[in-house]
Amino acid sequence: MNKVILITGAAKRIGKEIAKEFFRGGANVIIHFNRSERDAVYLCDELNAIRENSAVCIQANLDHSNEIELLAQNALAAFGRIDGLVNNASTFYPTPMGSFTTEDWDALMGSNLKAPLFLIQELCQELKKQSGFIINVTDINIHRSISNHSIYLAAKSGLSSITQSLAKDLAPEIRVNAIAPGAILEPPHKTWSDEEKNNILKAVPLKKMGTESDIAKAALFLAEAQYITGQTLNIDGGKSL
Repeated sequence: MNKVILITGAAKRIGKEIAKEFFRGGANVIIHFNRSERDAVYLCDELNAIRENSAVCIQANLDHSNEIELLAQNALAAFGRIDGLVNNASTFYPTPMGSFTTEDWDALMGSNLKAPLFLIQELCQELKKQSGFIINVTDINIHRSISNHSIYLAAKSGLSSITQSLAKDLAPEIRVNAIAPGAILEPPHKTWSDEEKNNILKAVPLKKMGTESDIAKAALFLAEAQYITGQTLNIDGGKSL
């Protein structure tokens, strides 16, 4: 794959594995990060040590519109082209009714919906020129709601919706798809107990947890699937059935 891929939120967790999967497939990768500079630089150095000048990292706070624009400009300048965009960056935390604020709305809508949409707009002409692709990372829970996460779920539902609408709007030059992870990782700053894991697995037909690699391999598949657009691929061990 002789391409350049921008992955948002790529310093750690699922985004990191997606970046490594595309790198192993032969692509050059642009590793976006916000606060995780040390992790981003370490990953970038690791990849460049294997294949010289194959990775760069760029900082941007996706809650700020001007930084979304700068991210697009700096990403395009890094290798002179962009063939694919993976909107992975996400903010996740509960917002129980009676306690959430407009700041919570801005934070959760920002990284989960506003930033992907405006970043797509910034890179649209370049992706058209390259007959590129967009992959949005959503969540299987938009169809099986979880308690106290109304703003997060509204944002991810919106991202799922624009995946379908933009697949029509940007065709035939750009393919737009989504990945909806299931039980993959604990939320940031939380460790599941054995009891919590067992309760999750009861609802998973395959009776095992997914991994970051499962998501990354799905992203690479969608990047190379030339006749798929407007679709969401659930990576959840069958939990959404």
